[in-house]
Amino acid sequence: MERYVLDTSVFTNPGVYTQFGPDTLPAVQEFLALARRSGAQFFMPTLVYDELRAMKDLGPLTAEFERVVRIRSPKRSSLQIPANILYEFIDEVRRRIDRGLRIAEEHARIGHRTPEGGDVGPVIARLRERYREALRRGIVDSREDADVLLLAYELDAGLLTADDGLRTWADKVGVRLISPGGLRAFLEGLAGGQS
Repeated sequence: MERYVLDTSVFTNPGVYTQFGPDTLPAVQEFLALARRSGAQFFMPTLVYDELRAMKDLGPLTAEFERVVRIRSPKRSSLQIPANILYEFIDEVRRRIDRGLRIAEEHARIGHRTPEGGDVGPVIARLRERYREALRRGIVDSREDADVLLLAYELDAGLLTADDGLRTWADKVGVRLISPGGLRAFLEGLAGGQS
């Protein structure tokens, strides 16, 4: 039986959820209907489910969501990942920290040139934007992301996400990726293959 792990982006990224409906609740409802008919198993880590419920009120769909999507965490204490992945992750984090430091230095110089009593707010806003981009885009940067990746790895499941960092690192560890832009068509194909 096919298995898939879901990230919150399936239900929070407009480029994904609008394939199923104009707003969150109709989109979740349609996703669940297709998921039920697909014959596949869908999983979401507990931390990710908590994150989703903090971002979006599933309201009357909560019980149905929990019937269709299995909520469980990866077996963190017994799961093993290849050491080269850890080394690659550390190298990536170090490169990003160095890049963030260069961005901070650049903006410190710009802020220093701001006239005495001048507004440094725009400089700080730009620093935050560039710093966040340098350190967080394209990397697994939260416990929720780690749980999604680990659960997909543990279950040898396909990963449904629009998160660039998750997609990059899932590919590195050999997790199968499903294109977020074609998720509805993918689910319809699974459902159409069921009798």
